[in-house]
Amino acid sequence: MAFKKLKYWFDKQLAIDLANRISTADTEFQQELFMESTLSGLEKLELKARIEQFADALYLAFNENYQQAVKAQLACIGPENLEQTGMFVNFYWLMPFAKMVEKYGLQQYELSFLAMEEITKRNTAEYTIRPYIHQHYERTLEQMYSWSKHENFHLRRLACEGLRPRLPWAKKLDRFIEDPSPVIPVLQSLKDDSSKYVQNSVANHINDLLKDNEAMAIELLQSWTHDASPSRKWIIKHATRKYRKLNSPWALALMGDIGA
Repeated sequence: MAFKKLKYWFDKQLAIDLANRISTADTEFQQELFMESTLSGLEKLELKARIEQFADALYLAFNENYQQAVKAQLACIGPENLEQTGMFVNFYWLMPFAKMVEKYGLQQYELSFLAMEEITKRNTAEYTIRPYIHQHYERTLEQMYSWSKHENFHLRRLACEGLRPRLPWAKKLDRFIEDPSPVIPVLQSLKDDSSKYVQNSVANHINDLLKDNEAMAIELLQSWTHDASPSRKWIIKHATRKYRKLNSPWALALMGDIGA
C-alpha cells in the first residue's frame, strides 16, 4: 500500500472492490445500494466515520440481515495473515467488517465471535470486543481466556489487547480500572508467550494497570520474577521501562530479581 493517510484508503475504489468481492459470495448483495450509501458525503469524513459508514452500508445492503451479511463477508475474507505485521497495511479493508460486528452483532453472540476470530487472524477485533465485554461479560471473559490459549498468536494477542482498560483510540473499560482482578488470569496465561507480538501486548496491558492499580500490578510483576522465562523477563523489562528511567526503587528491584 503506497504511503498516504489510512482514511484515504476508504474511498470509492475500496467501495467498488468490496462490492465486487462480496457479490461473488452472495448474489443477493445489493451493490448499487451499497455504493450509494457508502459514498454519500464520504469525502468529508475522518477515518472512524468512514469506517462506520462502510459498515452501515454493508449492513443495509443485506436488508439489515446480520447473519447473511456476516456469512457473505467471511466467505470472501481471504487467507490468514501469517505475519505479526501488516494488519493495517494489507488487511485494512476488513475494518468495516469488524465495525459491523461491533454495532449490529450483540444479539448474535456465537456468530459474532466466530466473525471476530476470523477477522483477527487477518486484522483485529480489539475494538469490536469492547461492547461485548459490557453486554456479555461472563461469556466474553471465558472466550478471552480460551483465546489466550489458542495456537494462533493473533487471537492470543486479542485476548490481552481487547481487555486493556486504556486501549488507545478506544473507550476505557472502567470496570477493569476499578478492579482489574478479572483480567489477571488472561495475563497469567500469556506471561510466557513465545510471540514478541503477544509479549508487547502483555507489557502494554501491565503498563495500563500501573497507571490505575500500581500496587496490584507491582505484586503481579514480583510474582513473575521467580524462575522467569526469557519471554517473561522481556515483558517485565518492557512494562517497567518508564519507571526504571525514573529510578523507581520497585522497578529497579525487579531487574535485580530477574538478573537483568
